[in-house]
Amino acid sequence: MAHNLSTTNGKPAMMYTGEVPWHRLGTKLDQPATAVEAIAAAGLNYHVDLKSLKTTDGNDVPTRKATVRRDTNDVLGIVGNWYVPVQNFQAFGFLDAVVADKGLRYHTAGALGKGEKVWMLAKLPGHIRVNNSEDIVDKFLLLSNAHDGSATLRVYFTPIRVVCQNTLNLAERQGVGKGIAIMHKGDLHTKIQHAQRVLGLADKFYADAETKINILADHLPTSVQLKQYFETVYPDPEDAEYSRVWKVRDNLNTIFETGVGLDMPGVQGTTWAAYNAVTEWVDHHCPTRSTSPIERANRRLNSSWFGTGAKIKARAWDLALEMAMGV
Repeated sequence: MAHNLSTTNGKPAMMYTGEVPWHRLGTKLDQPATAVEAIAAAGLNYHVDLKSLKTTDGNDVPTRKATVRRDTNDVLGIVGNWYVPVQNFQAFGFLDAVVADKGLRYHTAGALGKGEKVWMLAKLPGHIRVNNSEDIVDKFLLLSNAHDGSATLRVYFTPIRVVCQNTLNLAERQGVGKGIAIMHKGDLHTKIQHAQRVLGLADKFYADAETKINILADHLPTSVQLKQYFETVYPDPEDAEYSRVWKVRDNLNTIFETGVGLDMPGVQGTTWAAYNAVTEWVDHHCPTRSTSPIERANRRLNSSWFGTGAKIKARAWDLALEMAMGV
């Protein structure tokens, strides 16, 4: 699937607040949005229906159904009979209910493809100050939902480094930080109520994240450690040209020295800087296969949040902690 921005009535299904984002598309709001405002501004106020399937010769397909976008009649996916759609307004309302007392506001929301994948990025109050420096990490929740049966509704704990807008992935091998997942079946109302209780773990997650970030910021890797770190994050491939991987590592070393905000006192030369060299590469520089700047940005976003890039950043986080803690 080409992960291009979805459109509604000919306009990109996207909204944002603050600075113009990577795609330079969407409806800008002057201040962080409420759920109702975000849905309207991003063109996400469409409904997804389940419809019966027939073979080309007219026979019913009793075990499968199609998810269909009501306003455009686009088929978004094929799902099993157990599947229960979670509408966009329900997903936004879910986050509203979870953190209603914490002043949650949506900063970015949009859809990919024909509207089969939806995301909402919302900021929690407070921030992390790294190693008593000017390096600030904001606390976000990222909700994603798929209308094509490819993924559950999921809420991730998603720190974002303010100076460069790198999205950090602190989801460790033990599963910490991977957030909450809700299957599209059964009694969704009960599951959402359960998830609301579990999401109270966000405060604990960010407190733990601050401690671990400062461990990275207090550690100065040797040149040998740094070399081994980048080699482990991007190992030599078994069946591809080494030159491509070597070039990536060269870029990581350059970013480590000159990356955005990596020359700050308390950050420069640390393992925290090494980890952010990886996140900056994945989020802003990693090549993508497209001739369109907008399409490249969309592919990079999808990879950074949900795909290969997210996995690379999670692995880099684990390895950085191991290096800093001498594991």
